Amino acid sequence: MEIMDSEVNSALKKLGEDDYVVGVDMGGTKILAAVIGSNGQIISRCKGMTRAERSTDEVIDRISHCISESIERANLHKTQIRGIGIGVPGVIDSETGVIIFAPNLRWSNVALKPVLENQFKIPVFVENDVNLGTLGEQALGAGRGVDNLVGIFIGTGIGGGMILNGKLFYGANQTAGEIGHVILKPDGPRCSCGNRGCLEALASRTAISRYVRKAVTQQGKKSILPELNGGDLELVRSRALAKAVERGDKVTAKAIARAQYYLGVGVATVVGIVNPQVVVLGGGLIEAMGENLVSGVYDIAADLALPNAMNGVEVVSAKLGDDAGVVGAAVLACDNLGFT
Repeated sequence: MEIMDSEVNSALKKLGEDDYVVGVDMGGTKILAAVIGSNGQIISRCKGMTRAERSTDEVIDRISHCISESIERANLHKTQIRGIGIGVPGVIDSETGVIIFAPNLRWSNVALKPVLENQFKIPVFVENDVNLGTLGEQALGAGRGVDNLVGIFIGTGIGGGMILNGKLFYGANQTAGEIGHVILKPDGPRCSCGNRGCLEALASRTAISRYVRKAVTQQGKKSILPELNGGDLELVRSRALAKAVERGDKVTAKAIARAQYYLGVGVATVVGIVNPQVVVLGGGLIEAMGENLVSGVYDIAADLALPNAMNGVEVVSAKLGDDAGVVGAAVLACDNLGFT
């Protein structure tokens, strides 16, 4: 990713020419680590699988490996790394670096920051992954220069982040922005958080996979999706979903339309509460399905929102793709390192 100097977020400019930070974006299925320099350029990347079903110690070891590998691929020594920013899917105590609750990782009260600081001897800063994805999009992506925006990222789950008046908004106990766990259908399907009818349980890739799997295995409906996804309907890849819709698969198209509707409901709800300038939709599903999905979400939200509430509000696709989280993590690290 090439970034012009004039476009570089001011936090990244705090780094010296020979200083770097590592940004880490950790999801329910993958870990991405990247070394980022003062010009905002990503020097190297390392991607690995999360393996969330394994022990906490094993998952942390996988994070450590990705960090070390990204530094090695950049031909740097860890002494040149000034800080490490990490985004984790869940409720985070950003002061202590403790993951309070991360349902897709099955983590509760995990002290990630001290473990990694002890290993790398480098300052580590931990934040909710979608907060950082939203921060990355504000720094260098679709929300550049916008002081009031909401990010909604659709993947294995659904996460949200809010930047209000130019700053990440945490709320009274740091749980603000959990848009994926806004309950839209109280008698709906069970969510990973334990509740029913959350946006995540209705519109995430997991929810779409569950809908198609039920239609095929319990209702006997025909779909080409199993063939496109290697015979597996447990967790369908975003590209397989897009391909199935492109080839006219009615079951998949209905599943996507259902998810799109609930995303529109979610956006209308958020707009009614915080009235942002921009809502950024990101994640693999958005990347795979393209602007038709995004424009449909806008139309549904506009139809459901209060009169005039959507005036001037843009609903746009994220621009940074997988890099949003690592860029946001790098900005987090730079903001907390106390440069002068």
